Amino acid sequence: MGSMHIDHPNTNLPTAYPRIAPQAPHTSDITGWANRLASGFIRHAVALLLSIMLFFVLLPFLAPLFMALEWYGPGYVIYQLYAPFCHQLPQRSWFLFGENLTYTLDEISQVYSYTNAWELRSFVGTPEMGWKVAWSDRMISFYMMTPVFGLFYTLRRRMPKPIPFRLLLVTILPLFLDGTTHALNDLISGVAGNGFRDTNAWLALLTNQAFPGFYAGDHFGTFNWWMRLLTGILAAWGLAAFFFPWLDQLLRGEVTLQAKPSASRS
Repeated sequence: MGSMHIDHPNTNLPTAYPRIAPQAPHTSDITGWANRLASGFIRHAVALLLSIMLFFVLLPFLAPLFMALEWYGPGYVIYQLYAPFCHQLPQRSWFLFGENLTYTLDEISQVYSYTNAWELRSFVGTPEMGWKVAWSDRMISFYMMTPVFGLFYTLRRRMPKPIPFRLLLVTILPLFLDGTTHALNDLISGVAGNGFRDTNAWLALLTNQAFPGFYAGDHFGTFNWWMRLLTGILAAWGLAAFFFPWLDQLLRGEVTLQAKPSASRS
């Protein structure tokens, strides 16, 4: 009887498998990943910018809150951080957690002695009067309302076109004039309260004293208070109506340019 030869099933396999060296990521993969990362950043750049702006403009409101909670250290830190961005004069600031929203120079001088504007701006309040917001009222209306208007524009289904640049200048001009005249008033008259923008005697003359109690001072309801509020809001709207639609167009163009190479490769 003859012998039967059976081949082993693994006879034809190599005795050892070759070692496969790890391959480095392909350059196109790295480029694609970088493009996707950049595209994602561009798509969310407006939201990121608005988040940073809102944090920056809302943080000054924590200063009076911390002071009211007797967390004086963090409160004073916020006042110091925002001092380079705002004069923080108390007669042109809002006070929270106290009797009134605003106070006159006479009311402030009854509890705090000062001889110049640098000393006056250091007054942050008392437990009875409340505590000063680290923004002046003009900065509240301008700085805070700019990202608020920007948020309104970005939440719309379709971003409008930017307003003309000339219209932007028109919206900023009242703020510039009001701020410049106040600066000149303080430079000439200091904090005595008798300057041409402190008394607004020129306006009283033009209106024949038709509105008693409206002309002098910076407290709530006066001409100066309304001008700082309204010119700040107008400038904030103009800046938001120009900048955020322009930024949206710019970013959309970048997204479109990045999408074209991907479409051509597919």
